[in-house]
Parts: sequence; C-alpha cells; structure tokens
Amino acid sequence: MSADRFRVFVARAIFPEVLDKLGRHFEVQSNQADRLMTPEEMRACLQGASGVFTTGSERVDAPLLAACPSLRICANMAVGYNNFDLPAMTAAGVLGTNAPDVLTETTADFGFALMLAAARRISESERFLRAGLWERWRYDLFAGADVHGKTMGILGMGRIGRALARRGARGFGMRVVYHNRNRLNPDLEEESAAQYLPLDGLLREADHLLVVLPYSESTHHRIGAAELRCMKPTATLVNIGRGGVVDDSALVQALRSGQIAAAGLDVFEGEPRLNPGLLDLPNVVLTPHIASASQPTRLAMAHLAADNLIGYLTLGKPLTPLNPEVLVVR
Repeated sequence: MSADRFRVFVARAIFPEVLDKLGRHFEVQSNQADRLMTPEEMRACLQGASGVFTTGSERVDAPLLAACPSLRICANMAVGYNNFDLPAMTAAGVLGTNAPDVLTETTADFGFALMLAAARRISESERFLRAGLWERWRYDLFAGADVHGKTMGILGMGRIGRALARRGARGFGMRVVYHNRNRLNPDLEEESAAQYLPLDGLLREADHLLVVLPYSESTHHRIGAAELRCMKPTATLVNIGRGGVVDDSALVQALRSGQIAAAGLDVFEGEPRLNPGLLDLPNVVLTPHIASASQPTRLAMAHLAADNLIGYLTLGKPLTPLNPEVLVVR
C-alpha cells in the first residue's frame, strides 16, 4: 500500500505543527477539539485507519483491535504504555511505540520539585498566605524537612530514576539508595552515585521516597499500607510513575494519621478522578499529571510519536518499537 493512501487518527489535541507534519504523509483525522471519547467512538474513528496517535489515555485492547482490522500501529505520546494491551497487539500484528528519552530530564526536574514542595511545605504555606492568615513570623511557622544531605530513596531505577539520583547526589549532597526489579550494573550505579537496597531497607532508610515505577499487574499497589508502615514518620513520598503503583487510599490514611509526614503526587488511581480524601489533606502536593509538561519536551514527545507513525508506515522502520517481533512478520 502506498503511503498516500494511509489514514491515521490523532486521538487527542496536539501541536498544529505536528499535525501538519503528519498531514504531509497521510490522510489525517484529528480530535483537535480534545473531547474524551468512549471506546465505541474510538472504534468508529479507527475504521479504515492504519495508524493511531495516542496520548496514554486511550485504551488499545483486544476488543478494539478486533473491531479495527486495518490498524497497523499505535504510537503513544508518552513513555508509559499501560494503556496498551501489548500481548493482544502483538497477536494482532499491531506495533506499539512510545516516547522515551525525550522527557527524562524534564520529568526528573519535576519529581525533584515535588519532593522539595512536599518536604518544605510550599503548597501548604502558600494556601495559608493566600487565605490572609499570615499575621506574624513564628520560629516554627511551616517548619518542614531538609532535603540536602538527607537520604533519597528511588523505587524504579530507569532513565528517570537515574536522573533523579544524579540531581540528589551531585546537586544536593544526598545519599541515594534505590530498589529495582534488576540491580543496575556497577558502572550505572557509580554514575548515579546510588546504592542498591532490598525494598524493606529502602523504605526504612529513605527520608524522601520517589516512586518512578511503570504500572502493571506486578506493580499494582507496590506501595500499600504495609510498605507505608515501614517508612519513617518524618519521611515524604513522591509518585511520578503511574497511578495504581501507590495505594492512594492507604496513603490518605498514612498522611492523615502522621504515619508519614507528607506526599507529592502527579499521578493517581483512576485519574483524572482521584481519591477525595487527598483533597482534604494539607500535607500533600497535588498536580494533574504534568511532570513532562514543559513546552519543548511535550513538543519533542509529539514529534517522536509522529516520527514513529511516519517511519513505520512509510519505511517499516519505527524509532522506538515496544513489540519489535511484529516487525519480523510485517
């Protein structure tokens, strides 16, 4: 099939220049109104489409694939891909791609910012000031926790975890400990200035725990009530991985009871809905899944997703395939 006959569907609003780029190669249908679609609407929009540009919100599973037999590639504008049923995609001969690397440093910046905001009670003190409650200085007014010289614990030592480790060790003089499914090789440990610990040791020793795990069945509620009980009462927890890795209900109870001191969350179970108990807590910083949201990084992510569509459908050469076994039988 020639490239000028391919049709692609862009499931969410994206940068106009990226849409124009796709339009130079394909017939493009786009949801620039950014209306969240039902699975049935997605299936209707994908009829006759060879590719779809997704943003991490759109579920690609066996029922959708069965209803859309022309589909060849799903390109995610995200590093995470828990919206993809990858085994079902592979069985259907549909390639999945993601957008790694381009968001690593920006996301690590944001994770560090959330850690600082939670530790130093920045959001809590700003709300206090805006409410007109600041009348005088006090020695203990919003006294929080130090970050410099403390122990940073990282759960999930991929690219973003290693970028966080470098910031902590090299920039803030922190001791960095980590837990990962597989221990890093010695060169990467040295580069990250990080020490491997089993999970229980990580939880006990971390002054500031940063969760950077992708979501899967095996990581569901990896941090739950039992794990939170292992942490220091002065500790903070930050989640920039995926919703569902932390049991949000258990976290609400831990924050409410003083089991841990504070938290910073950019991802949530069932987002964009979130546990209502989080909204009532003063000691949690909440942001709407924006860790990668700098203008240059989001543009780079969109270009990479577009380049995966173009590379695969025109040349059979995607840049960041998730299930490259599909390429063998293309």
